[in-house]
Amino acid sequence: MATSSSGSSAEQPSPAVSAVSTEASIVPPPDTALDKTPDDRSKIATFLSILKKGSPEVFVFPLNALPKSQRWRRFIGVADIANVRFSLPSNLLEPTPNLEYWNYMDRPETFVAMGDSDDATERMLAVLKFWFTKDLKFIKGKPVKPYNSTLGEFFRCNWIISTDGTPVGAPGVKENKQQENQATTAQSAAKPIRVSYITEQTSHHPPVSAFYVDCPEKGITARGYDQIAAKFTGTGVRITPGAHNLGIFVTLQKHNNEEYQLTHPAAHVGGLLKGALSITVADLCYITCPKSKLKVILHYMAEGWLGPSKNKVEGVLFRYNPDNDKVTKPKDVPADDVLGRIEGNWQDKVYYTPSKTPSEKTLLIDLLPLYPAAKEVPPESEQLPNESRRFWAGVTTAILARDYNKANDEKQALEQRQRERAEERKASGETWQPRFFTGATTPVGKPELTTDGREALKGLHEGRFALEESKVLGAL
Repeated sequence: MATSSSGSSAEQPSPAVSAVSTEASIVPPPDTALDKTPDDRSKIATFLSILKKGSPEVFVFPLNALPKSQRWRRFIGVADIANVRFSLPSNLLEPTPNLEYWNYMDRPETFVAMGDSDDATERMLAVLKFWFTKDLKFIKGKPVKPYNSTLGEFFRCNWIISTDGTPVGAPGVKENKQQENQATTAQSAAKPIRVSYITEQTSHHPPVSAFYVDCPEKGITARGYDQIAAKFTGTGVRITPGAHNLGIFVTLQKHNNEEYQLTHPAAHVGGLLKGALSITVADLCYITCPKSKLKVILHYMAEGWLGPSKNKVEGVLFRYNPDNDKVTKPKDVPADDVLGRIEGNWQDKVYYTPSKTPSEKTLLIDLLPLYPAAKEVPPESEQLPNESRRFWAGVTTAILARDYNKANDEKQALEQRQRERAEERKASGETWQPRFFTGATTPVGKPELTTDGREALKGLHEGRFALEESKVLGAL
């Protein structure tokens, strides 16, 4: 499902989405009770009132008094609101950095298991298990709006899988940030498998982030660019992958460097007018492996054809010709090429049925007991100033203390510094160069690590977190 990148834009989802973002100060009216914790309904009302105003300087209350035709005036004619920038006040934000929030390792044990089988079909089914677990945060939680990422900001962490195959810190239980380790949990696992992750905001206009995941013990990597396009539909927001987001590219090094491309379907965030956000997915997506010549087409359906069934997914696993790949819909797959079919609910249970033995329908993945796994993050003392948690620490502390005026001040100061650095680069003719990746949006679809990027990942895997300070900063 589509993902977010977000230097200052709508945070990405897949089947998930965060609410839309922007850049430019917004000042709440004096009578707004910022010292109270806002509930979801009041957050949405505030957000809609911002959208209604032609000027981003004042909120308008109450929302229900506004003509519906005026609520979206600011975005009429805007093809992609992910590139429109206005800064949401802190009381509408989830106190989490976007780069930390947006990752695909909600259940890392499915990631490390993708290359376990010597059978190509079984490996594709293992990739499907990873696919269906990568968005648990949206299944178990709700759409939220993290902080906009700033240019040059980065986040790194590990996930630890214990010898029994479950993630350390969250084996089927809800993630608890207070229990989330500060580089110590890993030491308690006997011969653990580490999955190391680094992501960096590589571009601000358009907002794009690059990510790289590595598990040397299993010889598995994943990489890609996160970017979204967003458009208002009248009652919600439709989120699709941006031009630089070609999906997730997984490589199984122990199987002759088999590469899988997993593309994201579009998602829709609805419920803006009702005050209760919801996510639906109604689109096609594809998983392809040219070396094994296997392909999966998944069809997500928001509503059932004959009833109220929601969140339904159907799919087909089949042999294909990578040099002549023209099949885009399940119904167009030749029967002789079909190896099996997928069906179920992507928020509940998903099943697989082999074509040779149609009576042997088996459970592929049960999502009900699963929750996002905890992360291992560097200690605060070893985080750099442009590392996500440390960078946003002042805003996070103020939000958690419900001091939204201070949080707004801290947030606007960071945003102002980013604008100043951009003006300085423009005046000097300097082109921004990411630190951990070789290009802002290249190579196409598949980011490459720099020497610093490779060293940072190696350090993560070995439990070494110290890094040299970044020589060039985008927002400090």
